[in-house]
Parts: sequence; C-alpha cells; structure tokens
Amino acid sequence: MFTAAFFAGNRARLRQLFTGTAPIVLTAHGLLQKGADEAFPFHQDRSFWYLTGIDDPEVVLVMDKGKEYLIVPTRETVREQFDGAIDARALSARSGIADILNQKDGWRQLEARLKRVAHVATLAANPPYLEHFGMYANPARAALIKRLKHANPDVELLDLRQHLARMRAVKQTPELAAIQSAIDITIAAMQDVHRPRQFTKYAHEYEIEADLARGFRRRGAEGHAFAPIIASGKRACTLHYLANNGPLASDELLVLDVGAGVEHYSADLARTWAVGGKPSRRQQQVHEAVLAAQAHALSLLRPGVQLRDYEKNMEQFVGEKLRELGLIKSISREAVRQFFPHATSHFLGLDTHDAGDYEWPLEPGTVLAVEPGIYIPEESIGVRVEDNVVITEKGVSVLSSALPHDL
Repeated sequence: MFTAAFFAGNRARLRQLFTGTAPIVLTAHGLLQKGADEAFPFHQDRSFWYLTGIDDPEVVLVMDKGKEYLIVPTRETVREQFDGAIDARALSARSGIADILNQKDGWRQLEARLKRVAHVATLAANPPYLEHFGMYANPARAALIKRLKHANPDVELLDLRQHLARMRAVKQTPELAAIQSAIDITIAAMQDVHRPRQFTKYAHEYEIEADLARGFRRRGAEGHAFAPIIASGKRACTLHYLANNGPLASDELLVLDVGAGVEHYSADLARTWAVGGKPSRRQQQVHEAVLAAQAHALSLLRPGVQLRDYEKNMEQFVGEKLRELGLIKSISREAVRQFFPHATSHFLGLDTHDAGDYEWPLEPGTVLAVEPGIYIPEESIGVRVEDNVVITEKGVSVLSSALPHDL
C-alpha cells in the first residue's frame, strides 16, 4: 500500500511545516536485549518509518538544504551471517532516498556540517525511565542527541515532535486503506470465535487469543497489533489485563480488546460478550449504559472539536449513567473515575495509541478509537465497547460498523 512516493511526500510536508534552515536528523530505533544474546522482536520508531519506510535498526536520516541521505550502521561479518546484511539498494528503493552512506563516511559528512550550524532539528528523547508507564524508553534518540552534541556542544536542538504528531494525526488515502484492512481482518476473526458452536467450546481466555492470532495471520495481517486483552469476570476490571489465562465461567462477561496489524497500521476494537450467552439483567444494564455513552461520543465528534473538551463532556455523560446505575450519588471527577478510569478516545494509526495533538482541533481524516467503559470490581462486571472512526467533513464515519455490539 505504501510506495517511495508516500515517504518522500511526508518528508516534503515536514520541510514545509518546519520552516527553519537547520539540518533535520532523525534516527531509527535500536535493538533491545531480551536475554543473553537474544533481542526482542524489532519495533521501528514509527515517526522514522513514516518518513522513510525503513524497518532496519540504527539507520539515521539526514535532511539538509534540499538534500537527504541515510547513514547505515556497520555490521560485523558474524552478525551479518546471523541477521543478514543491510541492502543499500533496497533502502533506496523503499525510501526514495538516493544517497546511502556507510557509518564512517556518513558521520564524517554530518559532523562537518554540524560544526557550522547553530541549530539542528530532531525528535526529543524520552526520559530513560517512563515512570507513568513503568517501562524503559528505547535509547536510540538519546544516543543520537549525545552524538550530535559531541560534534558541536553549542548546537541548539529543535524538537519536531509536535510537527510530526499533527502530520500523523491526519491520515492519507493509503493509511486509511491499511487501517480499514486491519479493521476488516479483526472483525472477521472476532466473528469466527464468536460463532455459537465455536464460542461454547472455549474454556480459557488464551484459547480465544490463539484463535484470533491464527485468524489475523491467515487473512494476511502481521498478527496482533498490540498485546491482546481477553478478560473475563473481575479480570476485565484490570484495564490492561494481559495474562489471558483465566477460566471462562458461564455467568460472567468477557471483554475482548484486540486489533490486527496491517502494514504497521492498527485496528483497535473491543466488544463485551456474555460467556454463557444469557447475560443477567444487571449485566445488560451496564452494557446498555456503555452503548449509550458511545452513541453520545459519536454525536460529539466532528471537525473543530478539541479532545480535551470532548472528554470533559463524556465524563459528565458517563457520570449520569453511573448515577442511574446506583453506583454514585453525585457527579464529580473523582466519583466518575472510580468506575470509568480511562479516556474515551485516542488517536489510532501507526501506533495503537497514535501520535496526535490533544489541544489541536480535529480535522477530516483523523482516525480515533471511541471506547467508553464501566468497571465494577465488586460485582465482577467490566464492560468496554470500542469502535474505530474517521472524522469527515460533516461529522464522523464508523469504520468498524460491521461488528455487532450485542452481548
């Protein structure tokens, strides 16, 4: 779906947004150790891929005065035997960048330029440890910045993150096609596992996870776009429950929050199903409240809306539903977030929680996930319903409307 023209066009748009004359220098991600001599499966920096289409680690992109080139890392012979050599011709064909330089020559050229400039534009590095998420950041950006500063200690860094966030938020035609393909594959696989004769055979959450993975791959997807959530009963109240190994009980609800990946683009859909096929009246009430919240969310989305204001509206609406369910007496942020602890929407695209500016008005072509939920651990009830939508000139179009919402 993606040609060199797509990536070249993205680079041209970045130059238009970034009006300065400073060199632009960006890096691919690096490999991360999994254990001993084994690395985790490689996951490219999505902004780097957006500009180059390249899936190799440690490559550096330089855009300077209308010229552009790639610096490729040097690999020892033994590593090439195990991991393969980097194919310069393939990198050029994929990215549309003619000049591919080896590490020594490329950095010599770049460092000579850095010594003569006051500014260089790049993507700012995250802190080494992201405390909010409880994980370590990929060190590639920090390593690049260290080397840029070593070449010129006085150079001032200009951060391109906001430019790329706004670019990536509005999808182009091939991006929308990839997302729609991922959604269609996800829906087909979910419908496979939810067929009555099949669904009643499952005894554990992991069996559903495995069949979804098979359904994704055999339809041409890369597999799960993110770690799937298959959570039944009280486990569904842990928002990012990933163990997926619990038993299924006929009187419980099951939340599936899953998505296939196609050409790096994600689907992200959630449905809540009654394991035994016959939900209780209370389970139905909670599910109906979540569906009403999603319908309200869809009615709000249109060009010009700011997601910060939208989320405040949704918090009030869900609060009213929580009061109707007898879960809270008065609506306050603290009371509502006890049962609805996450945002209603996030950007969707190359990352499942994709780049975007939450303070910037929505524009046509923006793709969002819309996923209200209500979670009541004391009653072992967790309900989440998630669809993927694109903002249109007049409002919103639901890309995942083919997947039924019923319990």
